[in-house]
Amino acid sequence: MTTTAVSKKSFFSNLTVQIVIAMLCGALLGIYIHNNYAVEDAKSFSDKIKMLATIFIRLVQMIISPLVFTTLVVGIAKLGDIKAVGRIGGKALIWFFSASLVSLLIGMFWVNTLQPGVGLKLGNVDLTTATEVTQKTEGFSAQNFVEHIIPKSIVEAMATNEILQIVIFSIFFGLAAASIGAHAKPVVNALDKTSHIVLKMVNYVMKFAPVGVFGAIAGVFAIKDVNELLVTYAKFFSSFLVGIGSLWLFLLVIGYIFLKNHMTALLKRIVGPLVIAFGTTSSEAVFPKLTEELERFGIKDKIVSFMLPLGYSFNLDGSMMYMTFASIFIAQVYGVHLDTGTQMTMLLVLMLTSKGIAGVPRASLVVVAATCGMFKIPVEGIALILPIDHFCDMFRSATNVLGNALATSVVGNWEKDS
Repeated sequence: MTTTAVSKKSFFSNLTVQIVIAMLCGALLGIYIHNNYAVEDAKSFSDKIKMLATIFIRLVQMIISPLVFTTLVVGIAKLGDIKAVGRIGGKALIWFFSASLVSLLIGMFWVNTLQPGVGLKLGNVDLTTATEVTQKTEGFSAQNFVEHIIPKSIVEAMATNEILQIVIFSIFFGLAAASIGAHAKPVVNALDKTSHIVLKMVNYVMKFAPVGVFGAIAGVFAIKDVNELLVTYAKFFSSFLVGIGSLWLFLLVIGYIFLKNHMTALLKRIVGPLVIAFGTTSSEAVFPKLTEELERFGIKDKIVSFMLPLGYSFNLDGSMMYMTFASIFIAQVYGVHLDTGTQMTMLLVLMLTSKGIAGVPRASLVVVAATCGMFKIPVEGIALILPIDHFCDMFRSATNVLGNALATSVVGNWEKDS
């Protein structure tokens, strides 16, 4: 076999290349179905082809609970004391809340500067489409916040993939194991071996990623007229891209400041997870793969296993930026004036409430709907952004992955110097 043939084979065997090809093929197939078949047939096709994405995401979800539990318990047991856990946890929370604040401020700045909702007329939008999202805001309270943090049953938390609840239990379990010392070693060793088996499962599941991405993209393009959407929402979507682009620039600059030349190596490592998150609109779908890539990047497994689960609940930078952007956009469309003080209050509310519904489907929209209700903005206005939300979610999900990879790497780098 010639060198050229080998290089071509290795190129097309690269997972990221396969996913990009799958995205393009999915988009072409979806557009073809949309343009050549009746609406009912296209909808039926979309429902069926999306099953491929559902299968992939469910395969990933199957792995997340055992992976978080085993790696986190082993990581804490290896840290060996409460002081080390507290030190890393403190650094993590400082980073998470700082990043969330900056993300919210970027969204607030650009929506006020570009004002995409001012003068916008969307008379043909069906406001009843917001019902599904607004129903999830019922009971949105301090009680809801606590219920999403403290597990009443670890079995229930694992069954529903409540990552933050699993983290809470795992921290207690890991600290207890560390305090017992040598007597807990057989259990810790067993969990360590289990975590390696689960990570091996990740390799098998990721082989299905291109098929899942293909199904997700084809399903969306089959039922949405992309050209019409982009024309109707041109100002909103372009303004959103400016905001998310600014957030990426900020994250990359911060990354190069803290990681120096290692930042380039990190980006090469996480390009696969970024593309998967973009294609499936699910940052959760890349959790296991991101864990593996960050360990290969050189971050200690105990840091990765501690930081990533926390990050998936507290550090969703792309979603945070979108929340202020979307909330104020809806207010602009309805002509609801929000002074600077009110907007800053909204920002603080979003900072807190967004932490309470980790794991809720379409969490960003639920938080936006709840926030609109608090500030006397018509909640049904959520229907205005639903048609374009999927495409915004692609960028949000990829940004969330970048933010968590960066946070884990920076804290891991700090720990090397501790």
